[in-house]
Formats: sequence, C-alpha cells, structure tokens
Amino acid sequence: MLETILGKTFCLPDSMRQEMRKRFGVLYCGDEMQTTKQMLAEMGNPAKLIAVGDISTFNLLQCNTVPDISVVDEKTHRVPADCEIVRGIRHSDFRIMHVNNPAGCVTSELVSALTQALEADEPVQIMVDGEEDLAALPAIVLAPPSSVVIYGLPDEGGIMVKVTSDIKAQMCSMLERMASE
Repeated sequence: MLETILGKTFCLPDSMRQEMRKRFGVLYCGDEMQTTKQMLAEMGNPAKLIAVGDISTFNLLQCNTVPDISVVDEKTHRVPADCEIVRGIRHSDFRIMHVNNPAGCVTSELVSALTQALEADEPVQIMVDGEEDLAALPAIVLAPPSSVVIYGLPDEGGIMVKVTSDIKAQMCSMLERMASE
C-alpha cells in the first residue's frame, strides 16, 4: 500500500466529496474535553496516536495526552483559529515539521512528512500551510495496525479510527481513486 501513495499528490474530485463525508470510524459527539476523555478511555494502548486537526490536538493536549503525531493548520472551520487554540496546540515535546498542502489535496510533501513522523522517536507536529482536512487518509494508510487516528467532524464531534488492515485498504483505495500527479 505504501508504494502506491509515496511520491504522488492526490486531489479530491467533486465526484468523491459526498463519500468523504462518511464516517470511517466511531463518532463521539461534541468537541470538548469530555468527548476526548471518552475516546482516550476506549482506545486502549495504540501503536501510534495521530491527531488530525487543531481541535483534536488541542483537546488531547488539554487531557495531558501528547499524540505521537499531530497535523495542524491553525484553522478551525477554514478560518484562523482563536489565540487560545493556537497557543494550546503547542507543546515542548513536539518536533515541528512544515509542509505545504493546498485545500482538497494530499501532497507528496505531506505523505513524506507523515512517513518521517511515524519513524520518529519523539512526538512530531506537522504544521500545514494550506489545509490538513484530508490528512487522515494517508495517516491511516501509513500508520501501523492498532494505531488510532482522531479527526474532527465539524459541528458533530470527533471521529476515532482504529487502524486495521481493512480500513487501511479502504483508505488506500480512496486515495488511488483521487486524481494524482
């Protein structure tokens, strides 16, 4: 699966936008710390914990949990995040990586950063210039089995995906159907 996504850029075609609104994991309603605490209690001991999004990262850090990988863009609902969120996603344990990733895309630069972050011995925060909304797709494909990927579903809550070979194959198939360069 890894070979099929390395070195490529994927862009979400209009024909797949509805499919991307599907839940690929379990929805936890709300976006507060209580929701995150529930996820933490139910996830067990994942191989890697990956947070995609500023609110997901903020809530994990507020619960004193530093994810192995955090992918953020300092935006919520596609507008700049407020100062509390921006300050709250910072943590001294993170090694920071910067990538460019336009809206509606997954760039080879983002895939490469995720690959490097998964090999790191310390927590990594990938700071995206552009948009991180689709970063959960390659994160799931690249993460080792039994990892957990958490991402937000705007105005509904958080999604927790427990990585299995089946969900990895499903996400890889979705990426392959996206236009790539």
